[in-house]
Amino acid sequence: MTETVHLTINRLTVETTRGATVLDAAGAIGIDIPTLCYDPRCAPNGLCRMCVVEATGARLLQAACVTRAVEGMTITTESPRITRARRTVLEMLAASTDLSETPDALAQIAETGADIARFAGGRERRPPVVADNPMFVRDYAKCILCWRCVQVCAEDAQYAFAINFDGRGFDTQIATFFGKPLPETTCVFCGQCVGVCPSGALKPLRAWELEHPDGPAA
Repeated sequence: MTETVHLTINRLTVETTRGATVLDAAGAIGIDIPTLCYDPRCAPNGLCRMCVVEATGARLLQAACVTRAVEGMTITTESPRITRARRTVLEMLAASTDLSETPDALAQIAETGADIARFAGGRERRPPVVADNPMFVRDYAKCILCWRCVQVCAEDAQYAFAINFDGRGFDTQIATFFGKPLPETTCVFCGQCVGVCPSGALKPLRAWELEHPDGPAA
């Protein structure tokens, strides 16, 4: 028999299965918690911090996508503190990353009233477009570091392990192992990484060429 737990979300009593996340429990009763890195096809990782909520007894905001529902838990999904945290994430992301093809981020910027010029003048991520194979291009100026592509290439789907994170802090980026061109890695060109990318950082080569008729990707 499936064990259930009861919690309160925004003053509503919720019954969910043990092991479910707060994001799952909220979604089941129609409460929308914003996300950027989350994708139901991938294991949740709590990287983007857009789904933060307040949990009674917890000093820090909790990422709803990785926080498990516990019996008697009380959750608040909207508050000035939460909005401020989400807005700051978006403002910092907008200052460093090209979000022009990330509709979820653009919608959340509008909803939270984020000031995308707050950190204007800061360092931007503008690496060159990489077209080292006949299938797709990698435009990491648009990458929001959601980790979805790494996950589906690894244990979430393909088990190819062709890509991973490289660098630290601001210089963190998605890369191949040892910086090799994709055809020289274990990539099988299944396209699953392109399918889960939410920001246009990975795009079929033909689609990229149609958008850039003046010249091929570098």
